[in-house]
Amino acid sequence: MAYALVFPGQGAQSVGMLDALAEAYPVVRETFAEASDAIDLDLWRLASEGPAELLDATEQTQPVLLTASLAALRALESHGALAPAAVAGHSLGEYAALVAAGTLSLSDAVRLVRRRGLLMAEAVPAGQGAMAAILGLDDDAIAEACVEAAGDEVVSPANFNAPGQIVIAGHSAAVERAIEGCKARGAKRAMALRVSGPFHSALMAPAAEAFRADLEAVSFQPATVPVYQNVTAAPTQDPTALRDQLLVQLSAPVQWTRSVQAMGAAGLTAMVECGPGAVLATMVRRIDKAIACHATGTPEALGKTREALEAGL
Repeated sequence: MAYALVFPGQGAQSVGMLDALAEAYPVVRETFAEASDAIDLDLWRLASEGPAELLDATEQTQPVLLTASLAALRALESHGALAPAAVAGHSLGEYAALVAAGTLSLSDAVRLVRRRGLLMAEAVPAGQGAMAAILGLDDDAIAEACVEAAGDEVVSPANFNAPGQIVIAGHSAAVERAIEGCKARGAKRAMALRVSGPFHSALMAPAAEAFRADLEAVSFQPATVPVYQNVTAAPTQDPTALRDQLLVQLSAPVQWTRSVQAMGAAGLTAMVECGPGAVLATMVRRIDKAIACHATGTPEALGKTREALEAGL
């Protein structure tokens, strides 16, 4: 059966998230050491000890979570070579997907996401931007509420995570107005998220412009398997397209629902989530119940996933 490797974005991190996996698989700590050396930052200490406030700052979260995802992948690979039909990642996770597809090296990827996180943190002063999760309301109604709430500020859909599960982002006051607008339109829940910036909104345009030179300075190789991109929800192996869309991705919404639907339509019947937790698995089940989901964040979960792979999923 055809399967995809998928990689989570910000929000999947927690202090101690890979402690058990690291005890069972030495390659986990080895991966963290390699990534830490590339940016001169002790990523394992952040992942294992925190504190949570530091780990959750986007300039720290991004390199730590990228490394955690790839460490879980390497632990899975230690049982034998993998043969995914495609890869994809949610927001930050797209960088891990590119490493898995041979487009980027781990060292280049961790340097890029460290820089990406710093630029995203600098783009909007603390407290001026926000994000909110809107549950149980259709896309058009959410978009309408955002337009109504924006005024001379910015608020727009940022993550299309699953049907009835959308995240919006923009100026703090505009996001608050959009929350009320979504509630008035019948949203089951509409609540602000604890994040450090209005990611995937037009407010990230300055970060995108500053990030251009960083991306252009790195060598991107053709992907060994199709990469389903966040912005287009379409597969490509072209290195120029893969690099260019990373720039657009900073200020454009993550089309995760469409990406999973496209992978299902292409015949993929299972996904292996590489990294801590099972955030993407929950989303995938809401999008397409026919797609089986497998985790890797603990020794037990990874063992079951390897057994499933050996049995043909």
